[in-house]
Amino acid sequence: MYDLTAVVNVMGLCAVAVFAVSGALSAARLKMDILGFILIGTVTGLGGGTLRDVLIGNLPVFWIREPTWIVICLVSSAVTYYIAPRLTSLAGALLWMDAIGIALFSAVGTEVALLAEASPLIAMCMGVVTATFGGIARDVLCGSNLTLMNEELYITTTLGGAVAYYALSTLGYSNSYDLLGGFIVAFTLRALAIKFNIKLPNRYRVS
Repeated sequence: MYDLTAVVNVMGLCAVAVFAVSGALSAARLKMDILGFILIGTVTGLGGGTLRDVLIGNLPVFWIREPTWIVICLVSSAVTYYIAPRLTSLAGALLWMDAIGIALFSAVGTEVALLAEASPLIAMCMGVVTATFGGIARDVLCGSNLTLMNEELYITTTLGGAVAYYALSTLGYSNSYDLLGGFIVAFTLRALAIKFNIKLPNRYRVS
C-alpha cells in the first residue's frame, strides 16, 4: 500500500519542477539573466499552490513548511537557463511543459484540498486554481498573452483532471492510481486540444 502523502509529494514536486521550467522558458524568450529565470520560474512553480493553500486556510503555505519546494524551483530554473539556448523551439517547449504542469497540478491540487477536508466541489475548484494560477502569474510578469485565453481547451482540461481524480477516488482504488488517472485525463485533453485545435463552442467568437 502506498503512503498517500509520499505519492502526493512526489507528483507535487514533479509539477513544481515542470512549471518552474515553463516559467524559466518564458524568461528565456525575453532573454533575462539567471536571476530573472529563477524569479519567474519560482513564481510559476509555487503560485498556484500558494493561492490554493491561502484559500483553504492551509497555513503556513506548503513551501514555507517545507523549503524543499523552493529548492526544486531554484534548481529547475537554473538548469533551464543553461539548456534553453540549445532548444530549437522555446515556444513549443513552453507549450508542452505547461501542458504537463497543469495536468499534474489539477490532480495534486484536488487531493491536497481533500486532505484539508474541503468539500468535493471546492476540492475540484482548488485543482483548477492550483493548475492555472502559476501560469497566469508567469504570463503577467512576462507581459505575454495569457495562455488560458487561447481558444483551444485549457481550463476545461484542468477541470477534467480534477473531476477524474475525484471520480476515481470514490472507487476505492489506490490513491496513486487516482492521481495518475487525473493526470492522464488532463494531459490527454490538453494534448488533443493543442494537436487538433479543439475548442469549446463560443457564441462570442468572431468568425
